[in-house]
Amino acid sequence: MSVRLKLTLSYAGFLMIAGALLMGVVWVFLLRYVPDQLELRLGSRLHTGVFPVRSNLLREFAPRAAVALAGLLAFGLAGGWWLAGRMLAPLTRITEATRTAAGGSLSHRIALEGRNDEFRELADAFDAMLGRLEAHVAEQGRFAANVSHELRTPLATTKTLLEVARSDPERSTPLLIEQLEAMNGRAIDLTEAMLLLSRAERRSFAREAVDLSLLAEQAVETYLPMAEERGIQLTSSGEAAPTIGSRALLLQLATNLVHNAIVHNQSSGGRVRIETGASEDLVTLTVENTGAELAPGLVATLTEPFQRGAGRVRGHDSGVGLGLAIVASVAEAHDGLLTIAARDGGGMRVVVQLPARGRGAVS
Repeated sequence: MSVRLKLTLSYAGFLMIAGALLMGVVWVFLLRYVPDQLELRLGSRLHTGVFPVRSNLLREFAPRAAVALAGLLAFGLAGGWWLAGRMLAPLTRITEATRTAAGGSLSHRIALEGRNDEFRELADAFDAMLGRLEAHVAEQGRFAANVSHELRTPLATTKTLLEVARSDPERSTPLLIEQLEAMNGRAIDLTEAMLLLSRAERRSFAREAVDLSLLAEQAVETYLPMAEERGIQLTSSGEAAPTIGSRALLLQLATNLVHNAIVHNQSSGGRVRIETGASEDLVTLTVENTGAELAPGLVATLTEPFQRGAGRVRGHDSGVGLGLAIVASVAEAHDGLLTIAARDGGGMRVVVQLPARGRGAVS
């Protein structure tokens, strides 16, 4: 049976029970107060006799009660069917929207009007879910297109190098090997970055107690030679920042931020400052660098895959375009917050906030 029919039968059944109870109460009341015999006084003489009052009452009451209950049943079925249809109308719209979404159309919205009842809350939650799914599908589509484009470049370059080498036997073999190695390394780096990004988005990692300040120091030590080679002043300071998460992913977060701050900086005389802090509820990692001036609208897009800011051209050590995208995914996977803002005079300030490790956690 459909839900509408079940509700109709429930309404009608409840109405019949209520009607039968009412009839029963009336019948008990009549039996209690209607006497078995009836005294008649005509003038000064009293005529007493036994009249079949209750039997007459039963004979007259029962058929009318049956007719009333039959009418009540018909009214309950008709009214229950109408009421059930009115109540289930929003559910019908939600079902149609679900079928539309299952067919691949995620732009459809229920937009249910009326009172803020349970059906309205369900419809609003479903619309919000459709909005998130639509945005996620669109983002995945852009990501797949960008990945295809980024992978196509080293593969196409490799193919061209091999064709040139085949047509020119006198070409320098060491130079060809070096170029092929560079293209192969770029493809490997891109593949590893995509795997790391997918791992962070799926939150498929073990959590342990880590100190974000130690990971920041390790990232600084890793890229200190690069900073000195570019003439960039790299400084770090702060206090212990204990949190819970994946040591490997959080280290990747710190190294990506430091690498990004060094690569996208002034050609000489630039600065990079790394600082960690902690409060009762949060730990923070702040990375500031000098560099080109960035528009606020452009800064908001830097966490999207393969997005580069003004003047951020691809170089041999500029990464694969997934640095800040990985940082954003790692921060989100650790229930953290990533904030990026342009600095006055150029460069930007990146702040990562993560939940602090509880006092009872194992250090």
